[in-house]
Amino acid sequence: MVAIAAQLAGCQSRWSDPNHLVVASKNRIDTVDPAGAYTFGAMQLLSAIGDPLYSIEVNGRITPRLASGLPVVSADGLKVRVPLRQGVLFHDGTRFDAAAMVFSLERFLAIGKLNYLLGDRVSRVRALDPGTVELTLKRPFGAIAELLSAVNLTPLSPSAYRQHRGRLLNDRFVGTGPYRLSFFSTQQQRLEPFKRYWGRQPANGGIDLVALSNSTALYGALRSGEVDVLLSTSLEIDQQAALHQAAQRGQLKEGEGPALEIGYLTLLSDQPPLDKPLLRRAVALSLDRSTISRRVSLGLRSPLRNLVPPSLAGSDPEAWPSYNPQQARRLYRQAGFCQGKRLQLPLTFRSNVPSDRLFALTWQAQLQQDLGDCVDLEVTGMEATTAYRQLGEGAFPMILLDWMGDFPDADNYLVPLLGCEKVQGNRCLEGASAASGSFWSQPGLSQELERSAGLRGRARVDLLRWIQGQTAAASPYLPVWLVAPRAWALPRVSRPRFDGSGRLLLQELDAQGGKR
Repeated sequence: MVAIAAQLAGCQSRWSDPNHLVVASKNRIDTVDPAGAYTFGAMQLLSAIGDPLYSIEVNGRITPRLASGLPVVSADGLKVRVPLRQGVLFHDGTRFDAAAMVFSLERFLAIGKLNYLLGDRVSRVRALDPGTVELTLKRPFGAIAELLSAVNLTPLSPSAYRQHRGRLLNDRFVGTGPYRLSFFSTQQQRLEPFKRYWGRQPANGGIDLVALSNSTALYGALRSGEVDVLLSTSLEIDQQAALHQAAQRGQLKEGEGPALEIGYLTLLSDQPPLDKPLLRRAVALSLDRSTISRRVSLGLRSPLRNLVPPSLAGSDPEAWPSYNPQQARRLYRQAGFCQGKRLQLPLTFRSNVPSDRLFALTWQAQLQQDLGDCVDLEVTGMEATTAYRQLGEGAFPMILLDWMGDFPDADNYLVPLLGCEKVQGNRCLEGASAASGSFWSQPGLSQELERSAGLRGRARVDLLRWIQGQTAAASPYLPVWLVAPRAWALPRVSRPRFDGSGRLLLQELDAQGGKR
């Protein structure tokens, strides 16, 4: 793989240091500034060079990282105090304390691309003393520890970022993580172990993260031993399946993370033909998720009947109906179809996402076979960036999309799809539901969604399930499948492991793990 070798030629590589690893993906990274980063690849990088206050384990357990204990919440739920770990240093030797944490959070609030993560929930941050940060919330929020696990909120050295308080620093990073960033370009990043790290040192001698846009080149690079570890992000399904089979034969080591990415259909609910709830329900009953999962993802993606991943509290795994062509036909007939008249159902898919096209063609064939006298699926491809720009304009009667929350909590899946600031009947005039392309809401739904954020335990779970039941009955969205991240490593490397946020634990990759 000449392309990867060329990227590594300018610096020391794993061939001169057997403990240094090359990890490859399709993740081009344009910025390493937590205030500007938002892609999966950037989050993966930040998780290795920065520390959040808390981390989420695969089993959902919250573990303090730069915090020294769990958040302490006031009786009214509006004040949150976070005790901080002592003796932590930034990569430039500056000491981490509450003032540094406040500097970083205020900077993120001021210039962060995803500043709504904090800004929608937090009105003020301040240092009570060098070891304690206090957050004042706009309203009670039960998942505050999960929010503070977001890697975008990793602290930065105030000394290094003083001149960049109000602007991004795209190509340099000074944080507290187990690695320091020693080289950065959009297609390659070099990570060296930070010798003064407060926690356990990485199991390897360093990491080169490299990106190639060609899935076939990445697949070949792992099979030839040119790279040590390959992430599944954007790798074509048939190649993922081949690597999965190779791992089952013992030729590679495979790791799988928590399934937190959902694929779903957005249905435009305020314009024909899908402005009629009866037809949206008929379409919901026409989706054969099991067949689609088997044929499109070769079984690597699980069928999904919920907008919240099943591993998260508040999920209702059977909220949406399963495939039922007989019942679907009855509803199409009630709407005036199936008797010499077919519903012309337009579907847009992202032309640069291979699995989207396969989904569209598979569903089209399935509908033709089972309900061909009732509905005709018309498929059109569009480049993803162009589609995203037009989504909030109501341009697509139906479009296939995906979503992964910024931190693992049900709130981070339902609010971006159902939140609405201005409702007229069942139409969202302004808010997340309009921006997402469905324009659906119902009176009181946003208030209940907001109320759920302040609840805990069974009360919150019950309310979240009720919200999803209401949404499923109206069918402005149709969940399709669930995507789990995977990684494959050469036999000499330890088995890849993921954290509860779906990121590969780079520091646990042992270059000699297969020989011990």
